Amino acid sequence: MTTPHTPDAPTARLLHHQVEGPLSGLPLILGPSLGTALSVWDAQIAALARDHRVVRWDLPGHGSTPAALFPAGSGVAELGRQVLRLADALGIERFAYAGVSLGGAVGTWLAVHHPDRISSLALVCSSARFGEPQAWHERAALVRAEGIGPVAGTAAGRWFTAGFADSPAARAALAELCDVDPLAYASLCDALAAFDLRGELAGIIAPTLVVAGRDDPATPVAHARELADTIPGSTLVELPGASHLANVERPAPVQAALLNHFAAGTAAATDDASRHTAGLAVRRTVLGDAHVDRAIARTTPFTAVFQDFITRYAWGEVWTRPGLDHRTRRCLTLTALVALGHHEELAMHLRAALGSGDLTPEDVQEVLLQAAVYCGVPAANAAFAAADRILTELTHAAKEK
Repeated sequence: MTTPHTPDAPTARLLHHQVEGPLSGLPLILGPSLGTALSVWDAQIAALARDHRVVRWDLPGHGSTPAALFPAGSGVAELGRQVLRLADALGIERFAYAGVSLGGAVGTWLAVHHPDRISSLALVCSSARFGEPQAWHERAALVRAEGIGPVAGTAAGRWFTAGFADSPAARAALAELCDVDPLAYASLCDALAAFDLRGELAGIIAPTLVVAGRDDPATPVAHARELADTIPGSTLVELPGASHLANVERPAPVQAALLNHFAAGTAAATDDASRHTAGLAVRRTVLGDAHVDRAIARTTPFTAVFQDFITRYAWGEVWTRPGLDHRTRRCLTLTALVALGHHEELAMHLRAALGSGDLTPEDVQEVLLQAAVYCGVPAANAAFAAADRILTELTHAAKEK
């Protein structure tokens, strides 16, 4: 069930991680809090890995991830990019994500800047802004000057309620903090000082769960309420008797909240994922790999939602229907584009149809003559000119080969 991933030549620059659960399960990535390792999720992993392919990862300088993966001056965005590199290396395109504190901040950044990758989001004792920057800079300076000891000595009061701080689970978490690389910890403190996504929360489209500990001094419950009030359609769960590492101190209610949240999105995520996968395959078949690769490369956080929409809906639902073959759909599409004067889209589909061989020049000629009768001569005139230009381009390209 458990597959630890040992870095080798191709993966040496990846975050250290552990993969658990069935390969066929929906992917779920879990992010840790500052000062903790991937073991912070130990209490929930068995339940989550029953139906999910769970990937846990270590922060730079924590657990087994090299500190060098987070150079001084990096921000939370760099951690987000590291998570995406890890997902790509594991062949995971779209995934659910849950994170504690800093790990939650990484998930928030991903949901804002890469909405096409996040199917569902859970933020545990996290924030869109972790207090005043000065406090984080002071902590970073302290650790750089005196090592991790002073921070480790006061962590129990930040992480756990007084009644839980001497429990075996609390002692294990605190012991791992003592092994954290001080310089990496300080750099991550500086990253938290600069983190502020309050103005972008309203753009998150992933179904979101926010979990708060009512006795959390590090990210007070007001931070969770701000997340829940601003992220559209999100759900807030407040846990009494829980401090900052709520999933360690109150493992059962956190586990229940996560299972309910991800179960609610499983059916929808499965349908969306299957439509997206089928749609991307058809899109590549119809338009060609080169065009689709260029479109994906040009995708921005703003346009990602639209790219996901057309891949799932236009290509994954309409073009995959069994009633018409692709050749017929190409002819219908050309006619519609001629009629509406969408010349750029027309040129794209003409180039794809002729380049793939699905339509011959004679086929296109017949489609455009038909369009001249029913869509108008001026529209067909522009279409013939575009088709003639594309045929010339394709002929020259064939000769050069």
